[in-house]
Amino acid sequence: MTRHLISFDDGATTFPEGDVPDAAEASRRVVHGAKDAGVWVFGGGVASQRASIVATDGTVADGPCPGTEAVIGGFSIVDVPSREEALEWAAKIAVACRCAQEVREIMHDPDS
Repeated sequence: MTRHLISFDDGATTFPEGDVPDAAEASRRVVHGAKDAGVWVFGGGVASQRASIVATDGTVADGPCPGTEAVIGGFSIVDVPSREEALEWAAKIAVACRCAQEVREIMHDPDS
């Protein structure tokens, strides 16, 4: 099994405010489906706010990181047998959230 991060940029959802309840319900159905399938690890929306960047010396600055325009608006982590299955879950999330999803494999750490 491999874990994959499925995420979308803040502001990527560009549908009318009145559609929020339907999109939220559709998203919850996908999450419940992933839980029922035993592949859900964790996920959620990220509050729309400026990030704080903590440097290696401990200083704190407003983000996002220099040279970065996009920030994460929400994410899901799934533990699936293949990238293809991660892409299938991403497609379901994309339909529910009504925005494109980025899929990236999380490197394995035997201590986590």
